[in-house]
Amino acid sequence: MTTAIVTGGSGDIGRACAEALIADGYRVGILDLASNALTQIAAEIGATPLAADVTNEPDVERALVDFGAVPDVVVNNAGIGRFASLLDMPIETFRLQLDVNLVGSFIVARAAARGMVERGSGRILNVTSINAITTGPGTGSYPASKAGLAKLTEMMALEWGPSGVRVNAIAPGFIDAGISTPFYADPEVRALRSGAVPSKRLGLAEDIANAVSFLASEKASYINGHHLVVDGGVSVSLLTQLPRAVKS
Repeated sequence: MTTAIVTGGSGDIGRACAEALIADGYRVGILDLASNALTQIAAEIGATPLAADVTNEPDVERALVDFGAVPDVVVNNAGIGRFASLLDMPIETFRLQLDVNLVGSFIVARAAARGMVERGSGRILNVTSINAITTGPGTGSYPASKAGLAKLTEMMALEWGPSGVRVNAIAPGFIDAGISTPFYADPEVRALRSGAVPSKRLGLAEDIANAVSFLASEKASYINGHHLVVDGGVSVSLLTQLPRAVKS
């Protein structure tokens, strides 16, 4: 049986990705900080709970041993969002965001890639953000952490691709799930943001899971080092907000 590990599996997007891979026939481990939620979600969806801190290399390596197999697919979904202006953001918070979102993804990917390279096959999918492409005010070190992960994805694809390991990134847009759910509970914010998306709706966790399912499959066998934006077109919609004047 093919196997997969999804980090941040206790969150909405992580769970949706895990469920999609299970539906595709994978044995899935969800890796997250130890919690009752991790155990409960794993039991509900039929996954293996792997309690580990992605920023702790020995912790991650132990979790991979506990999983019992070099995974065929790794989804680096674990991440945090700590938003503040650069002038106000404490250095500790700035570093923490980089440590979890960027360094943590590297630790997990490299731990799995060692076995993948030796075996000659594997797929690694790093979850970034549209903030890796276009920043927004008050987002602090979050865009830097995600942009760094996007470039790291390219480096991984370059170095590990010749050994049969495909590495791609997925950039979610305005997703009504996870850490963004409280944000979209405000009706005005929800209407404003969904109205700005060319597809005229907010994204769902399942939209990201569908992208994961595709990039993990053989249908994407010639896609390597790519940054797939899943945002309903919002990251390319600037000129729709600033239309050209029409002369009568």
